[in-house]
Amino acid sequence: MNLSERLSVRRGEPVPAAPAVPAVRAVRAPDAPAPAAAVPPPAAAPPAASAAPVPAARPARGAEVGGTQGSEALVRLKDRAAAALFERMGTRLNDATMSEEQLNALVRSELNHVVEQEKVPLSAEQRQRLMRDVEDDVLGHGPLQRLLDDPTISEIMVNGPDLVYVEQNGKLTRSTARFTSEEQLRRVIERIVARVGRRIDESSPLVDARLADGSRVNAVIAPVAFSGASLTIRKFSADPFKVKDLIAFGTLSPEMAELLRACVEARLNIIVSGGTGTGKTTLLNVLSSFIPEGERIVTIEDAAELQLQQEHVVRLESRPANIEGRGEIGIRELVRNSLRMRPDRIVVGEVRGGESLDMLQAMNTGHDGSLSTVHANSPRDAIARLETLVLMAGMDLPLRAIREQIASAVDVVVQLTRLRDGTRRVTAVTEVQGMEGQTVTLQDAFLFDYAAGVSPSGKFLGKPIPTGVRPRFTDKFAELGISLSPRVFAPAPTRPVHA
Repeated sequence: MNLSERLSVRRGEPVPAAPAVPAVRAVRAPDAPAPAAAVPPPAAAPPAASAAPVPAARPARGAEVGGTQGSEALVRLKDRAAAALFERMGTRLNDATMSEEQLNALVRSELNHVVEQEKVPLSAEQRQRLMRDVEDDVLGHGPLQRLLDDPTISEIMVNGPDLVYVEQNGKLTRSTARFTSEEQLRRVIERIVARVGRRIDESSPLVDARLADGSRVNAVIAPVAFSGASLTIRKFSADPFKVKDLIAFGTLSPEMAELLRACVEARLNIIVSGGTGTGKTTLLNVLSSFIPEGERIVTIEDAAELQLQQEHVVRLESRPANIEGRGEIGIRELVRNSLRMRPDRIVVGEVRGGESLDMLQAMNTGHDGSLSTVHANSPRDAIARLETLVLMAGMDLPLRAIREQIASAVDVVVQLTRLRDGTRRVTAVTEVQGMEGQTVTLQDAFLFDYAAGVSPSGKFLGKPIPTGVRPRFTDKFAELGISLSPRVFAPAPTRPVHA
């Protein structure tokens, strides 16, 4: 059966019958009586029921196994079309003088020629699917493109060409998407990395990058990745989440959002703390949206992910060393340089090294209202983590001096937690009050209500509730004319105790 017939079987259309046989001799079964006369000529042949029938055409193998061969034929056709398109396009795919719209139009035009040259009958649906898949391979991210376009998917994890997992609604599931080979996966990784001016090869097998929409990308290849190249993409919404979205998700309560808005407007220094994947960058985006329009903001990140909506923003991004091991520019150098850029606000995407000392010094020397994130599991752990990061700066400072710096610089710690049901919640808003002896004193203003229990579907029923303690920094609100509604710090009503 040729390719056209296999595709017809795949679409459920009838396969054309084989040409008629001029004459067929009836076959006598071993135990059947011999016929009384010779077989009559074809014109006077008896009905098919009275003679042994011609064996029917056997169904195509593709139809027997659910169209497997038809599907494989389409895959082979797609591979041939992609290879031919790469050959026709040549260096024009990397022509920097062409806009993205021009390149897309050129690729579609060339792809039409390639498909026509194949001379394979395809339905409109199959042709459209073939065109889309080849465009994804050439211009997009291959089999990951449809996952990237799906707004319900928040993270994509590729563990080699055959294993693709996604996080959807807070749960991990295996996707049906797969790469045809390790080489195709490597091409996608190299295309992502090249667009942000970075490289990945055997001498530098680890890389952090980003997509055009700011989504975070991490890639690992051999020899570090033993079982095949690994790619992790943490997607960010094309339309950044607003505070009302976080309230709708249950991440924040309206009272907590009102307090955090007042803290940003009062230029308090805020640290967002949380584990991996808890939504620290998303919350940092929301907090930065509270910064007034008239202020100059300098953002500093390893990979530019923040999506600030203000106009007066300077975005700085660290740079790894080149192939010669030179030219590296780290977060610490960028923090130091930002102090000479007349910033009203400094927003550091994440502190994970010696730059924390420079950030704390900036907070203590007139650059109020700074925002940053740190990896920690509680507000107390966040303070301890900052101590450790300051020690990584290589300065031989006594521990008390470091703690005094932290207590003086940081005003508020916002703790994010990813709960067992997959939701991300702010579980604490904590004030840093100062020092008592050798200890940094903390006071919770909001805490998550774990005592509310869990629903039958496994969802946490609790929400962040005020502790009833009014933080000391609210005195600054009064000085600046920032008002808070009385409900912000009103203690939550107690639950009735059932006998």
